[in-house]
Amino acid sequence: MASSKEYLEFILEQLSNLDDITYRPMMGEYIIYYKRKIVGGIYDDRFLVKPTKSATAIMPNASMETPYKGAKEMLLVDEVDNKDFLAELFNAMYDELPIPKEKKK
Repeated sequence: MASSKEYLEFILEQLSNLDDITYRPMMGEYIIYYKRKIVGGIYDDRFLVKPTKSATAIMPNASMETPYKGAKEMLLVDEVDNKDFLAELFNAMYDELPIPKEKKK
């Protein structure tokens, strides 16, 4: 099942306290970027983030879910209605996320 554009727009609104949030559609789902680093994505209308140490500490009871068959598990974000929580989560995770690789020309 693909994610809805409406759910994407809802999540983007919830992340509006942060600067430099972008997304990219990917096979019916959406990859979410924060300052050019991949933080997570929207899969089957679920907001999942990478299981960094800080994300796990902030959401100790979050369930681990697979975004799609064969993928690594990610943390399910339950508090999608809380803009301040999401900003805190993204800022805590940022330094632990890998630096994007430069594309070869």
